[in-house]
Amino acid sequence: MSAQLKGVLFDFDDTLVDWSGVRLGWGEIDRRCLQGVIDWLRPRGLADAIELDALCDTFSWRHGMAWRRTAQDRRAPNVPRMLLSTLRDLGLELDGLDCDALVRAFAWTIVPGTVVFPDVPPLLETLRAKGVRLGIVTNASQPMFMRDRELEAYGLLEYFPDCRLAAADVGWLKPDKRIFNCALARIGASAQETVFIGDNPEADIAGALSVGMKAVLRVADRRPGQGTFADYEPRLRSLEGLPAILDLWYPGWRDGRP
Repeated sequence: MSAQLKGVLFDFDDTLVDWSGVRLGWGEIDRRCLQGVIDWLRPRGLADAIELDALCDTFSWRHGMAWRRTAQDRRAPNVPRMLLSTLRDLGLELDGLDCDALVRAFAWTIVPGTVVFPDVPPLLETLRAKGVRLGIVTNASQPMFMRDRELEAYGLLEYFPDCRLAAADVGWLKPDKRIFNCALARIGASAQETVFIGDNPEADIAGALSVGMKAVLRVADRRPGQGTFADYEPRLRSLEGLPAILDLWYPGWRDGRP
C-alpha cells in the first residue's frame, strides 16, 4: 500500500514570510533588538556600564563569526548564548541576574518590510482542514520563542501547535538530518508520509531528500537561479499549486486515504 500523507513541513523565511521588502541591514536589526536589552538593564542600574554602540558592534561581530563557522560543522548559531557572551565581554557581571528574562528582553519581533505570502493562509487552512499535521523547521539563530512572536502577530501560530523548530534550539542547521528527524518525531509521521516546502535548494531540498521526504522548492522572484538546484522539480512560484502536487504523490489525501 502506498504511503498516506500525514505531514507537511515548511521553512519559515522566504517560504511562509516574504523578506523581499526588507531594507534594514542586519546591524540595524540587531540594534533594534539590543535596545530592549539596554532597557531591561537600565532600571537595575546596569545600563550605564554598557554602551549601545559597543554592544551592537560586539554582538554583530560574534553573530557573523558564528555563521561563518557553520561551513565547517553545521552547528547552529544561538542568539541567547551570543548575547550573554557579549555582555560578559563588555564587563557585565551576570551572577545574580535573571538571565532568562535578560535574553527575553532581546526585542526580536516582526522585521519591517516582511509580510506573509498571500498564498500561505489559504494553503494552511486547506491542509489543516484535511487533518494534515503542519510544522516549521527554520535555520534561525533566534530560538523559537522569539520567532513565535512573529507567527502570533501574523496570525499563523495556531496552524503549528506541535512542531516549530529553530536550529538555535536543536543545535544543528539544515541540511543536517538531525533537525529533520526531530521535526518528523514532533509531528508523529515518517519521512515517506511527509513533504517539505522550502526556498533553499541545499538546506531545504537536499536536506529533506536526504532523510527520505519528498520536497517542493518555493522559487522566489528575487533568486531566479536557485543555486545548484536550478532545474529541480517540482518547484512553485505560488503555493496555490501545492495541493495539485499532493494529488499526484498521495492520491486520496483530501479524503484522508492512502
